Amino acid sequence: MLFKKQDFPEEGDLVLCTVTSVQFHSVFVDMDEYSKGGMIHISEVSPGRIRNIRDFVKEGKKIVCKVLRINKEKGYIDLSLRRVNESEKRRKIDGIKREQNAEKIVEIAAGKIGIKTEQLYKEISEKILKNYASLHAFFEEVLKDEKLLESLGADKKHLKVIDETIKQRIKPTEVEIVGKLKITTFDPNGIDIIKDSLKKAEEAANNEISINYLGSGLYRFMVKAPDYKKAEKLMKNATESAISNVIKHAGTAEFNRDSA
Repeated sequence: MLFKKQDFPEEGDLVLCTVTSVQFHSVFVDMDEYSKGGMIHISEVSPGRIRNIRDFVKEGKKIVCKVLRINKEKGYIDLSLRRVNESEKRRKIDGIKREQNAEKIVEIAAGKIGIKTEQLYKEISEKILKNYASLHAFFEEVLKDEKLLESLGADKKHLKVIDETIKQRIKPTEVEIVGKLKITTFDPNGIDIIKDSLKKAEEAANNEISINYLGSGLYRFMVKAPDYKKAEKLMKNATESAISNVIKHAGTAEFNRDSA
């Protein structure tokens, strides 16, 4: 990490650490996100009996730990390696990678502007981290609403460069929902009715829906959107429009969402 936090983490937090020293009964680490070190007692390295602590950790290894106890007066931080499951580990590492990308955005933007990375980081980070868990979380919101950058009160020329760099380095988040629409009609013009119903579905979803024929009157509806709220609205508009048109012509239609 380019910039380390000067305060302490909270008990229960997950922290990425670098092993600095392995002793007989303990492991000492530096926390990558904080200007602090911590200790892992051998009992918190792995479940069960440990014959050789070096079978689990060695100097220079990156590990994800959970904060157990903090003594701010003495500067002690007790950590656990064994209490972090694989899912938590993956989430933490993914979060670190995202934040490293956010710092890279600041670095690239600073280079374009012609100032030091530390200067630009200081200019924008204080206000961001008061309201957001990370720089990356804020940058993702900027993709949805560029006006958020203005709230930082930074130099407008700087904000323009940051905005451009965010768009280059972060892909907009996207969610996907899928379901199947079963259409039954015995009308002599059934094919035309179905075509018209599907067309109305596309129009109701602003053509932001993918429809595929699966056979036997079954159609796959798929919507992709920046968030679930918009995706649900598009899917609702599409399916209700299609079903309404089918029923209008004495047919039947039923929509079922695919399970996650």
